[in-house]
Parts: sequence; C-alpha cells; structure tokens
Amino acid sequence: MSVLHPDLLTAEAGGAVPVRFVGPDGALDGAVRVWAEANGFKGKPGQVLPVPDGQGGFSAVLVGAGETFDPLSARALSARLPPGLYRLEAEPDDARQAALAFMLGTYVFDRYKARPERDRVRLVAPEGLDRESVLRIASACALAREMIDTPAADMGPLQIETIAREIAEASGASIAVTAGDGLLEDNYPAVHAVGRAAAPHRAPRVVEIGWNLDRAELPLVALVGKGVVFDSGGLDIKAAAGMRNMKKDMGGAAHALALGRLVMQAGLPVRLVVLVAAVENAISGDAFRPGDILSSRKGLTIEIGNTDAEGRLILADVLTRAGEHAPDLTLDFATLTGAARVALGPELPPLYTDDEALAADLLAAARDVGDPLWRMPLWPGYRAALDTEIADLRNDSAGWAQAGSVTAALFLQKFAPTTGAWAHMDIFAWNPRARPGCPEGGEAQALRACFEMLSRRYGHEKASVR
Repeated sequence: MSVLHPDLLTAEAGGAVPVRFVGPDGALDGAVRVWAEANGFKGKPGQVLPVPDGQGGFSAVLVGAGETFDPLSARALSARLPPGLYRLEAEPDDARQAALAFMLGTYVFDRYKARPERDRVRLVAPEGLDRESVLRIASACALAREMIDTPAADMGPLQIETIAREIAEASGASIAVTAGDGLLEDNYPAVHAVGRAAAPHRAPRVVEIGWNLDRAELPLVALVGKGVVFDSGGLDIKAAAGMRNMKKDMGGAAHALALGRLVMQAGLPVRLVVLVAAVENAISGDAFRPGDILSSRKGLTIEIGNTDAEGRLILADVLTRAGEHAPDLTLDFATLTGAARVALGPELPPLYTDDEALAADLLAAARDVGDPLWRMPLWPGYRAALDTEIADLRNDSAGWAQAGSVTAALFLQKFAPTTGAWAHMDIFAWNPRARPGCPEGGEAQALRACFEMLSRRYGHEKASVR
C-alpha cells in the first residue's frame, strides 16, 4: 500500500520559505507586525499566516504556537500552506519533532478518487534529523490509517493476511496463517465461531508473525490486534447509525501490524510475535447466537449474552496464543467498546494494565510524543459482572456494573499472558471531525507512544526524533 510520499521531507534547501512559530507575546518587526495585525494573527494555536514578499511569493510563514509551543501544531502545515518548499525556524529539538508532525499531517486517503498530479508542500529536513526514522514512524501511522479507511469490501480477512505477509517478507520474518475450519483443528474455537457466518472468501483467520525468535537472549514482545473487518453486530444487529463506520473495527489489527513493522524496520533488540485475528461478524444461518456457549483456546467456556460483544471473543483466543510464547511484554489494541468513548471521548484512548512500571512508561512516552493515553482501572469489584450460572464467564457484563470499557478489559485480563506485563488499549482509531492535518477518518492512536516506550525500554535510541 503506497501511503506516504518520502520526498516531502527533503535535504534540498535552496529557496525554502522560513516557517516561524510565534506565540501571543512573540516579537514581530516592521511590515511583518503590521501584516499580522491586519490579518488578526495573534499567535493562537491553529493560526497560519503567509507573509508576502511583494514579488508574488512569500518571505515567511507565521504559525501560531500558543502559550506553550506544541510541535504537533506543524501537523496542519501540509493542509494550510500553498505548495512550495519550506524550512522550520525553531529550536533543534522542537524542529525535529515538528518535522515528524508535518509528515503525519501529509496523510490523505484518496485511493478511490481521481488523483491528478499536483504540487505539494515540501519541508527541508531540520539539521540533525534522523530522516529515515521520521519516515518509518510516519509511514507506520499512515499504513494503519489507510487500512482503517479502506472499505470492508476491499479490506477483508484475506487482505489483512496479504498485508501481514508483505510486512513479514520485507523483514525476513516467519508467518503462519490458520483459516476457516482449520481454526477448529488448531484450537481457535472462539475466532471460528465469530467469523464462521461470513462468505467463504471472507473466512476467519489467525495470522501470526514471528521475528528474531531464534535469539533466546532477547526479551520477547507480543503485539495482539482485533481485526473485525466489518461488525454488523451479528444476530444482535446494530442500528444503521452504529453500523456506518464499522469498517474501522479492524483498527486494532492495523495498529498491531503497523507497530510490528516499525519494530522490525528499526531493528529493536527484541524477539517479536504479532498476532491478529481477522474475522467478519456477519449474519447468516450459521451465525453464533445469544445464549450459545463457546469454547476458548484457554479452556474457559463463554456464555454469549450479545453477539455484538465479539471483539473480546476473538482476542481471548489470540491472547491465549500469545501467552504460549511466554512473552516478557504483551500489548493489545482493539476498537473494543463504545463505553470507552462515553468515558473519554474519541481522542483519548483508555489504557489498562495492572503493571505499575509499564503504566508509568507508557504514560511518559505518550506525553513526550504527543500521542495521548489515559490510564483506567482494572477495578476488581466489577469482576463479578462477568459471572454466569452455566459457563465460566459471559461476554456481556451484567448491567449493574455499567462500566463497559472496564469490564471488557477485565474479560481480556482472564486470557492475557501471565509471564510478563500486559497492557490493553481500547482505541477509537477514528477522527469523527476533520481538522487541519487530521482529516475525518482513520487515525493512529497509541502507536507512536508504544513505539517510544519500546525503544526506551529495550535500549534503542529514542523514537521521538529528538
């Protein structure tokens, strides 16, 4: 998938227009000050003002930095500037981070539109910038976003498998795929149950990538992703409004694959396992039903209270599989609950872990790279909401607990590996409103934070491009 234009970040510098980040108290001189006042430029975040040079071009561009400069403000530049070549005037650390933000803002999903050749906004790479690192991170985010944006008709379980194979082949990693009725033979019964109602060419599957597995001296990291390519809700069918954007329900798989590719490309000193369950929660005569009791790879039985709580079912099997590798660290990504959005909205994904060190590391990384997370509790008092009289647990928590994102995380905790730390991120993976540099549609959430944490934890140079 071609999702990034690497030539937008260039070493070419001749004729580049300077971009100046200006706060409310920023000192502007002479004609520039007069021009800024005439155009209402006050250094507020989001303000972008080109300054004409009197010859049909620009002598500079003013960008509102707000009270405290946020390098992520550069994410809007690609959408707000006229085509041309620009260079950042900022402190070296800020400029390097702003360059990454600029590249994140160049993403456009135009796969289904006529794409005439057009001039683009290009940026001179700041001095000291690791250009390849920036391009890897931006490309990983773009990959996740394009996978999420692609309609379900063109992003089914087979297409996810194909992308996984391309990622594995590029890094010399191994890959194994179990599909269709083979899921029963290989003991992925919950994955099979959720996906069996789909058309044969969209059969469910589990994809497993392994990298550096012969390096026993290295720590093992497992990345797990929910890949529901479309979620009708099953027999507990969603209303039309709730179904409209369910092409994004494979966002967890997109994140796990994109982060796995990034880890391998960067050569982090770890062993890596990436596990993705890819299914369509469809409706047919063979669909699983409310009241059914499913088996799981771990041996626990699950009573189905609602077929629209299917993501945790497929994750149960692949988290159990991850545990069989005895990982030192497991991260799972899932567009799991609407309750997470009720609690924190679309821009702030909940983080769940019972490991204090991992929580601290993830939150610090999230803060430093501007990729927010908010820790939520694995509140033990709500575990009883998963109890049922006729099975080991239920997939829809009892209504008295109310906290749907918390109880979903508690469900996953029962299947998470126990050999090391585990964290679950209930991401939205979607921008519900368009903003400069953040078009409506697929979004990468927690991906950069997790890569930064992994880079710091395992002794590689920081991923934050400082």
